[in-house]
Amino acid sequence: MSWKDDYKRKLCTPEEAVKHIKSGDSVFLAHCVGEPPVLVEAMVNCAEEYGYENVEIKHMVSLGSGAYAQPGMEKHFRANPIFLSANIRRAVEEGRADFTPAFFHEVPKLIRDGKLKCDVAMAQVSPPDENGYCSLGTSVDYTWQAIKSARTVIVQVNDQMPRTFGDMVHVDDFDHIVEASTPLFEIKPPKITEVEEKIGRYCASLIEDGSTLQLGIGGIPDGVMLFLDDKKDLGIHSEMISDGTMALYEKGVITGKYKNFDKEKMTVTFLMGTRKLYDFANENPAVELRTVDYTNHPAVIMKQHKMVSINSAIEVDLHGQVVAEAMGLRQFSGVGGQVDFVRGAAMSDDGKAIIAMPSVTTKRDGTVISKIVAFVEHGAPITTSRNDVDYVITEYGIAALKGKSLRERARNLINIAHPDFRDELAEEFERRFCEKL
Repeated sequence: MSWKDDYKRKLCTPEEAVKHIKSGDSVFLAHCVGEPPVLVEAMVNCAEEYGYENVEIKHMVSLGSGAYAQPGMEKHFRANPIFLSANIRRAVEEGRADFTPAFFHEVPKLIRDGKLKCDVAMAQVSPPDENGYCSLGTSVDYTWQAIKSARTVIVQVNDQMPRTFGDMVHVDDFDHIVEASTPLFEIKPPKITEVEEKIGRYCASLIEDGSTLQLGIGGIPDGVMLFLDDKKDLGIHSEMISDGTMALYEKGVITGKYKNFDKEKMTVTFLMGTRKLYDFANENPAVELRTVDYTNHPAVIMKQHKMVSINSAIEVDLHGQVVAEAMGLRQFSGVGGQVDFVRGAAMSDDGKAIIAMPSVTTKRDGTVISKIVAFVEHGAPITTSRNDVDYVITEYGIAALKGKSLRERARNLINIAHPDFRDELAEEFERRFCEKL
């Protein structure tokens, strides 16, 4: 049977496709922009009719409605994400959903090994090419492995999904195909604040010509990119790129000339941004999406030239311990790829691992608190250990931590804390080290 005949045989409606989900199944949704909205909607709408019970929903970043985790759906579904998005946080806080911690680069292996059960995979893909290959478009990450491992694979073929280079899937990999043209999720570039601009300037001062970068999305990464126009021959090896990265490439700042491998390519595992970014990546050989156990593996990252990673934090204590995923016992996000890139960059020749954050934040009740703290909040998990942290940056400067004693670390961190909180941090310094600052 030709792949075209096989494709036609597998075509069905969303409702027919999700009927193959069984009670007790673990369903992996594609990551981020790759989440298939038509299939998720059908799954939720058919839950009562099909009698779903105890269906586990797994994913990392979810940009959809999260309807399967809303109150009243507990009989049918239990979400168990590896990274919390806004649509799932309340369900976790209220005990209606679970959370599983894992390094991003490990997720494909955990799926292969059966430690993360994957009975059903649901994803969006591009239409097939002349040989029957479909692109995973914006999200290769763990999605490729989920498709290869699942008992049942259901895809939404979406003609709005860009066709990106890198790891692909074939019509042979699918069990059920739903054709549906739906707009992709978009994340608009944020307005960069004055604080984020100051942080960006400090970060950029550590980036040398020819460096390879890992940047995320948001005000701080975009603030960094404001000050990279005068850099030369930067490369990208990152878990993602956004619209800001695209703009630097179009200016000729990003060339990938000095990368040790994947030269002249922006190597990532997913895309998140606007339609303009997705169109830029479409059929663009300069953008290559690989599985996350390649892009995010520290043993791969460390081989890149002058690798610089830039990540953020919720709080950093005076030892340099980084909390980036929770506020005390309240889980907020997940480890994601932070530790993958911190460790990879630290092991790279001339590499730098940067934690960048504003010096203060405002709580729900309006209280302003320092993000540099004497002790992390009770119950908070340490995302990045003090042994891994290289630089911490706020709008008040750069604190170098690698190779520094606990006394030196504390002094350097207090120097970049908000002035309103330096006195109380200095008191803790005196108690701890028996000397005044």
